[in-house]
Amino acid sequence: MQRLTRLVSGRWAADLLLWLVITAPLLIPDDGESAQLAAVPVLWLRIVAVPLLAFAVLISRRAPVAATAVTMALGLAATPELLSANFVLAQGLLAYLLGRRSARRREPLLLFAAGCATGLLLVPATASATMSDWFGLLANVLVTFVLPWLAGRYARQHAELVRTGWELAERLEREQELVGDRVRLRERSRIATDMHDSLGHELSMIALRAAALQVAPDAGERSRQAATELRQAASAATQRLRDIVGVLREDGESPPLLPADDTVGSLVARAEAAGMPVTLVDGMSPPGSPPLAPMTDRAVYRVVQEALTNATRHAAGAKVTVTLHRDGTDAVVSVVNQAPPAPPAASSNGAHPGSPDGGHGLVGLHERVRLAGGTLHTEPLDGGFAVTARIPETAAAVTTPPPSTGTSRRELALARGRVRRTIIDAIWVPVAAAAVLLLAFAVDTDSRSRSLLHRDVYQQLRIGDAQPLVEQHLPEWQVGGPGRPDGTPADPLGVDECLFYRTDPHVRSPAYRLCFTGGRLSHKDTVYLRD
Repeated sequence: MQRLTRLVSGRWAADLLLWLVITAPLLIPDDGESAQLAAVPVLWLRIVAVPLLAFAVLISRRAPVAATAVTMALGLAATPELLSANFVLAQGLLAYLLGRRSARRREPLLLFAAGCATGLLLVPATASATMSDWFGLLANVLVTFVLPWLAGRYARQHAELVRTGWELAERLEREQELVGDRVRLRERSRIATDMHDSLGHELSMIALRAAALQVAPDAGERSRQAATELRQAASAATQRLRDIVGVLREDGESPPLLPADDTVGSLVARAEAAGMPVTLVDGMSPPGSPPLAPMTDRAVYRVVQEALTNATRHAAGAKVTVTLHRDGTDAVVSVVNQAPPAPPAASSNGAHPGSPDGGHGLVGLHERVRLAGGTLHTEPLDGGFAVTARIPETAAAVTTPPPSTGTSRRELALARGRVRRTIIDAIWVPVAAAAVLLLAFAVDTDSRSRSLLHRDVYQQLRIGDAQPLVEQHLPEWQVGGPGRPDGTPADPLGVDECLFYRTDPHVRSPAYRLCFTGGRLSHKDTVYLRD
C-alpha cells in the first residue's frame, strides 16, 4: 500500500511539474502578427488553454495520442502555421511523451497528417497567405511534433533494450546458480563417499574383531553370542552405508579409484611423476603431531587436488608449490602456480592428478571448505594463481546455506540510480537555464513596459502644459532605465531637460522626446537613438 501511495504521489508530482512547465509560456506575450492570425482572441485562448493543458497532462499516460492532439488543436487555434511561443513547449514535450509511452506508430502518424491537412486548409484563409506559409507549416509539424516523437520512440526502445539485457543477465545468473547448486550437491556426495570409505573401514575392523572374539577359545557361550550379534550389526551397517552412498552417486559416475586414505604426499608424487614441476612443503605432519579430523583431512586433500588439476589445465609447465602448515587450531593449505612459460597447449596424454569437473571445480571446492567450517581464497598472483584454504583442525558440519552470489539485481539498482541521477541532471540543468532566461525575459519585458509611452497619450500632450501635469501621464522609466539613455541627440537650445520614451516595446529607436523649459513642455518630437 505504501509503495502504491509513493508511486501515485510520484506520478502526480511529475504530472503537476509537467503542467507547470508547459503552461509557463502562456505568460509570454505573442507579437502583433500572431495575435492577428489567431482564430480566437488571444486572451481567451490562453484562459482556455490552462485547463485544456491540464486535461492533456492528465490523460497523457493512458491516451498520449489524444493528449498530443489537444496541443496541436491549441496551436492551430493560435496560428494556422502552428507557430506559437505559447504552445511550442507543450507540443514538443507531449509529442516526446507520445513516443516514450506508446509503441504505436500508425495513430501518431495519422495525427500528424491530420494536423498538416487542417493547417493547409486554414493557411489560405489568412489575408496574406503565400506558398512559404505552407512550407512553414510542414516545417513546424516536423520540428515540434515528428522529431520529438522520434526521440521519444528511441528513448523507449533503448529502455526496453536495456531492460531486456538486464533480464537476460538475471536469467543467466539464475542458471549459474542452478549449476552451482548442482556442483555443491555433487561435492556433498563426494564428501559422503569419503566418509563412507573411512567409516566402512572402521566398521569392517569392528566386524573383524567381533569375529575374532567369536572364535576365541576362552570365550563363553554368552560372549560368543554377543560377538556374533556385534559382527552382524557391523556388517549390516557397512552394507546400508554402501547402499546410501550408491544412491547419492550421480548416474554414470564411477566409484573412486583411489583409496579413501590417500594422502597429499601421494597426490603430489603422482603429479610429479606425470611431468608437473611441483614442490611440496609439508609443515603439517611433523613426527608426533596429532592427525587431522577426517573432514578436515579430506578437505585439504580436495583443495590440493583441484588446484593441481587447474594448474595442469590452465598453466601447463608452470612451477607449482604446495604448502601445508598449522596456524593455531587451523590447518592452512596453499597452492601457488607461477606464470606459464608459454600459452597452454592441448595435453597429449591427458594425464593430470585429478579428474575434469566441467569448469566448476572451484564452486565445489568452496562448498567442500565451507562445509568443513573453513574459508577459501583464490586470486591471481604475479601472472600465476594462488589458492589458499584455512580449515579448523576439528571441523564441524556446517548447515547454514551458502551466501548468495547474485549481483545482477544489485548492479541493476546501481545502474538505475546512475541513470536516474543523469536524468535529473539532464532535467534540472535546462530547467534552471530556462528559469533564468524566463526571469531575464520577464525583467526585460517589465523594463520595456515601464518605458513605453502610448501613442494616444503622446498625442494628448500639448506644448505649454505644466511639467507636473505632464509627468502624471509619463512612464516610470525612460528608454533603457531610470536615467537618460545613451545615444540620444543633442537637446534643443535653451531647454532645461529632455526625457526619452519608447514608441514600441520591441525596439529602442525611434523614441519620443519631451523637453521642458521653465517648468513647462516646450518641445515634443520623435528622434532616433544611436546604438
